[in-house]
Amino acid sequence: MTSASIPGIDPTAAPGGDGCAECLAGGGWWFHLRRCAACGHIGCCDSSPAQHATKHARTAGHPFLVSFEPGEEWFWNLETGEFYDGPPLAPPTAHPASQPTPGPAGMVPANWQELLH
Repeated sequence: MTSASIPGIDPTAAPGGDGCAECLAGGGWWFHLRRCAACGHIGCCDSSPAQHATKHARTAGHPFLVSFEPGEEWFWNLETGEFYDGPPLAPPTAHPASQPTPGPAGMVPANWQELLH
């Protein structure tokens, strides 16, 4: 399905940063990053310990998340549980290639794989 007629996707909304806003503010870490297709908020994925992207989307009523990982291009609708095709979004479309995954650098515990959901 394309986003031309789908409310909840704003192609002009720039990303809110290059890492999970809540993890960066609170000293946390993430596995992968997700971007809100409505407002550009960057949060951590559902495999990450804090799952900030989905929390933001549900609280804000913004149903679409997109990957903020290099080379990944997909839209996920939390309400329907479906993947969608969507328009090009305002750049950048991924976190900087210099940023490690998981990240951020220096904050990821040695046993991070045991802490994933």
